[in-house]
Amino acid sequence: MDDMYGEAELTNEQKVAILFIALGPEDSAILFKHLSDEEIEKITLEIANQKQVTPEQKTAVINEFYQMAMAKNYISTGGLEYAQNVLEKALGAEKALNIINRLTTSLQVRPFEFLRKTDPSQLMNFIQNEHPQTVALIMAYLEPDQAATVLSSLPPDQQAEVAKRVAEMDRTSPDVIREVERVLERKLSSLVTQDFTAAGGVKAIVEVLNRVDRATEKSITETLEVDNPELAEEIKKLMFVFEDIVLLDDRSLQMVLRQVDTKDLSLALKATPKQVSDKVYKNMSKRAGDMLREEIEFMGPVKIRDVEEAQQKIVNVIRSLEDKGEIVVSRGKGDEMIV
Repeated sequence: MDDMYGEAELTNEQKVAILFIALGPEDSAILFKHLSDEEIEKITLEIANQKQVTPEQKTAVINEFYQMAMAKNYISTGGLEYAQNVLEKALGAEKALNIINRLTTSLQVRPFEFLRKTDPSQLMNFIQNEHPQTVALIMAYLEPDQAATVLSSLPPDQQAEVAKRVAEMDRTSPDVIREVERVLERKLSSLVTQDFTAAGGVKAIVEVLNRVDRATEKSITETLEVDNPELAEEIKKLMFVFEDIVLLDDRSLQMVLRQVDTKDLSLALKATPKQVSDKVYKNMSKRAGDMLREEIEFMGPVKIRDVEEAQQKIVNVIRSLEDKGEIVVSRGKGDEMIV
């Protein structure tokens, strides 16, 4: 594969530029929509620097792109071993290994890829009789929405136990993951390297709990408050971050703002994304908004610690109102509103 481009091997950026040139403006425009601004800038610059692209280079780039795309499809369908077997039959062992190595390095293929494509409600068929540690391991590698469905479907007496194990998980041996994969599904991908992989942790279980129903969340956190108070407190601090106020409906946010100290609000907005401040100002009177902007402007430099404390105070107000049932916090795709 190294010789297909001629004397000098092309960089990845050059290959992408040649691919876009070969595809033409219409198809390239569609692909640009899926790239970041930084990626678009790099590719545009590389396209501009391409003085002359030979037909052989175009053909080589398109062939490589096709081979990589098919390899990715084989991996997602049947795992790395299946993908390598198919590619070896089509391209030979050396070229197949070259493609697999480059693709797995760029994609960082994760364990349990097959389960992430499975309907969450069906995942219980795979894990309902598994040990809580096994369930926690699988949840750590699922998408948060899937993991939330699994957690909600577990028997109540297992929910807190599994949540605790996800939160306390740090690094897992590749051998353990491979064994779990083999037991659950023959088609799951193997680990790409022998490096220990990071999964789970407090942030992982928080993402899950933010998507389960309120009753499940309260049941788990109340149990953890008894079994592991420190972990419960750490989880609660991360459950709803200040930037999440953009998820509140206007009525709820107005109720929150009525209970928030102006000084705390000005500190909280001192360092926050524009969409958050816009949401706040939208739900204030023009006079109150002007006064708040003026206070922030004349505040001067502030410590990040003070900003975070002010934001946490407002988060505490939100969670208090939610606990009382006075406001509803959107908790992911599973929420249903009665109008």
